[in-house]
Amino acid sequence: MTALPSAPGAPAPAGKKDPPRNWLRDWLPWLDRQGRFSGLRAAAFALTLLPAVLVLYAAWMGQLGSKPWTEAIHRVGIWAVRLLVLSLAISPLRRLLDWNRLIGVRRMLGLSVMAYALGHLGLYCVDMAFDWGLIVSEIARRFYLTIGFVALLGLCALGATSTDRMIRRLGKSWQRLHNLVYPITALALLHFALQSKIDVTEPVLMSGLFVLLLFYRGLYRWKRPVSLPVLAGLALLAGLATALLESGWYALTSGVSPWLVFQANADILSYRDPAAVRPAHWVALAGFAVAAAHAWRAGRARPRRRVAAA
Repeated sequence: MTALPSAPGAPAPAGKKDPPRNWLRDWLPWLDRQGRFSGLRAAAFALTLLPAVLVLYAAWMGQLGSKPWTEAIHRVGIWAVRLLVLSLAISPLRRLLDWNRLIGVRRMLGLSVMAYALGHLGLYCVDMAFDWGLIVSEIARRFYLTIGFVALLGLCALGATSTDRMIRRLGKSWQRLHNLVYPITALALLHFALQSKIDVTEPVLMSGLFVLLLFYRGLYRWKRPVSLPVLAGLALLAGLATALLESGWYALTSGVSPWLVFQANADILSYRDPAAVRPAHWVALAGFAVAAAHAWRAGRARPRRRVAAA
């Protein structure tokens, strides 16, 4: 889950009552704050429901294998991580693409992350036949379960404080609290990688995208210039970091030569085989796509600024 939108505008003048709350506007996810239909919010809401529909369909069709509960646990957990990384991308993409409406779906995505993480734990409890003693002992004994549970507690804390009322009540402390989403994401990704065991392709991909988002965050935090060359350079740097991360992980967990794993990232250039595409390549391509989109948006905005100035 990511930090949620800042509190609404200034409070009403003294002596005036707040306008009556509109239940439909507050609870229907496809309406914006003005009560109007938003295609962007409707699409985001459909995206949050899609993973649950896919898992339920696979269960109905008997496609979850010989251990359906275990497979469902893994699929729901994977989607929780995917949505978590996607929610973290909202703020940098809003700035890089000059798309302010994008911020309106951040809270929805963040809450969906919490929901899928709770579903992940709930399915685990079902698989363990609700043997609470065994569940607690397993979480305490197994490191990857411990850090996953800590990440879940953090997500629940962020979700519980995501309302407008809590934003107003916590004030500046709210932003400091929701900045914990970054260490929480790191714990979730480590949990994902540890439980994946041999094949960590997707955990490495999600971790590489997380690194790319951290680069974007640093770009604005330290007020560095944003341009096509800078964003392209960050894409290459994030791809390199992803390749190093993959190499180091296999070296630590399986004893495979890190140089061989790192060298595998060049196989696509040697063999031109699409199957040789590694997570580092996808991360770099994602960064290049953002850089191109930023340049396109900036090019479209330039004539409008000239007209406004004239």
